[in-house]
Amino acid sequence: MTLAQLRYLVAIADAGLNITLAAERVHATQPGLSKQLRQLEDELGFQLFVRKGKSLDAVTRAGEQVLERARTILAEAANIRAIAANLRQETSGELRIATTHTQARFALPAAIGALNLRYPEVSVHLQPGRDGEVLAQLDEDRADIAVISTVGAPPATGIALPAYRWQRVILVPQGHPLGASGKPPSLEDLAALPLVSYDSSLRDDSSLRRAFEAVGLRPQIAMTAGDADLIKTYVRAGLGIGVLAEMALLDSDTDLNPLPADHLFAQCTTWIVLRRETVLREYVLEFIARFAPHLDRRDVSRALTADATPIEWPAAPHWRERTAG
Repeated sequence: MTLAQLRYLVAIADAGLNITLAAERVHATQPGLSKQLRQLEDELGFQLFVRKGKSLDAVTRAGEQVLERARTILAEAANIRAIAANLRQETSGELRIATTHTQARFALPAAIGALNLRYPEVSVHLQPGRDGEVLAQLDEDRADIAVISTVGAPPATGIALPAYRWQRVILVPQGHPLGASGKPPSLEDLAALPLVSYDSSLRDDSSLRRAFEAVGLRPQIAMTAGDADLIKTYVRAGLGIGVLAEMALLDSDTDLNPLPADHLFAQCTTWIVLRRETVLREYVLEFIARFAPHLDRRDVSRALTADATPIEWPAAPHWRERTAG
């Protein structure tokens, strides 16, 4: 039994039993991965997967037990490597960040740029995805950290560190009647107009939908996108009124008129999410310090230990405080 075989086993499970996808994720060939799986099963003396023809159909009960232990072994092996690299004061490596397009485009560049100056030999891999995909990448060890936003409670998985708070804004073309009225828009105003917003607006648990439903209204979602730049593009094209994160506003967006929505929608918090019981490389701690400087580096490391008591994190600054001046 080898660590590589255990890594292949976990990759197959996390790829939905799709061996082709699993092989891509671990940078192996499909025949090579299948061969290693057969060798592992031969050594153990039982099947890890139920097969249907040449395809894998399900994980066996014995396979579930092995998978649980394999994940623990692989996590601890990664921790040992991180400890060794930190003790050797290595300055090279990679940082995989699972996040949304909005965070990747508008919130992360400054922190990543500062990290590059301090650790030029660290390669950063941004892995943008939709809200539901980001935490899955972290859970499946396809990312080292996740950066994601919620309204209200933090993400239920891992250790969530509050990075900053932000609001939505309403975006209309210059000269639009909604902006020319001289008063903040109401939910009644917005309910009468087609809206262009994020893909998450289609979910039943969307905080945008809940805001309208709380006053007996139903939003007209004309179009959704996972990318704030696309939302702005289609507002310009006349498809509707934009509802998007305030971080997405740029000085160059002079043809668009942002209207306040603090009074309409609940405040959001962006979180840095880490896997529990993980030893972080020094450059990961450096990135967190750059992106969320109000967090104490020692508290971050302590929060990840197995016997850590819950830490009361300081209040996250608002986006407007981060960008003031």
